[in-house]
Amino acid sequence: MGETRKTRHARARTVHAERARAARAACAPRTPYPRHSAAVDARRKATVATALAIALCTGSWLIQHGAGAQGPPPQPSAAEAFSPASPSAPVPRMGPSVPPLPPSPPTRVRIPEIQVDAPTRPLSLLPDGSLASPPDDDRNLAGWYAGGATPGATGTAIVAGHVDTAVGPAVFYSLGALKKGQAVEVARADGRTAVFTIDAIEVYGSADFPSQKVYGPSARAELRLITCGGGFDEDAHEYLGNVVVYAHLTSVREPYPQAWPAGPAPLAPMRSVLR
Repeated sequence: MGETRKTRHARARTVHAERARAARAACAPRTPYPRHSAAVDARRKATVATALAIALCTGSWLIQHGAGAQGPPPQPSAAEAFSPASPSAPVPRMGPSVPPLPPSPPTRVRIPEIQVDAPTRPLSLLPDGSLASPPDDDRNLAGWYAGGATPGATGTAIVAGHVDTAVGPAVFYSLGALKKGQAVEVARADGRTAVFTIDAIEVYGSADFPSQKVYGPSARAELRLITCGGGFDEDAHEYLGNVVVYAHLTSVREPYPQAWPAGPAPLAPMRSVLR
């Protein structure tokens, strides 16, 4: 008797999960590199961040339902990429930068243009040296690499999210629909909101992922949003690459006061002058 559709989907999910775990293990360091230099530290961060990008690309929804059940994730147009004349040049800025903030963990990411408003959770190395990915049972959750810069602080902060889960499109499904100049807001534990302006949105094939360009160090406060994209291979049950949003810090919203300033002392009760 032939396999049922449900059985085929279950087998495909199992095979793909095993491939994702193997890819994660191959890309992530077994033990953290010693901090001999900034360059070594940058390579370590790039390696585990690359493992994160691979771990996100499970394609659970499209494995179950096929690309025809729900339109594939939007992909950025060529107009949203950097100039092809200088693909490795420093990242151009779409607006003025502001001084970086002190480090503080992110608590939430908001992207008004694509209706994203999601909590964040830190991602760290697992005992086997691979990098954990956000749990795939929560469609509205993003992860940030806790071994790197925090959003708004000096350096390149990495925030990643699933493109889909087994029950449907996930937090970063529409990342490829963003445009240059649009805003990404990251709420932080210190009460501030770091506001980033998008410089470019690019899509890369798995074999052409520019790790240094995406994850390299920066003297400014920069942000990368990462999910899977580049098309979906229904035979291999996997996405063909990644969508990456490049952004830099352009403003900061300070927290609202916890209480209104105290007003003048209340007037003392007046005594009656009537006799």
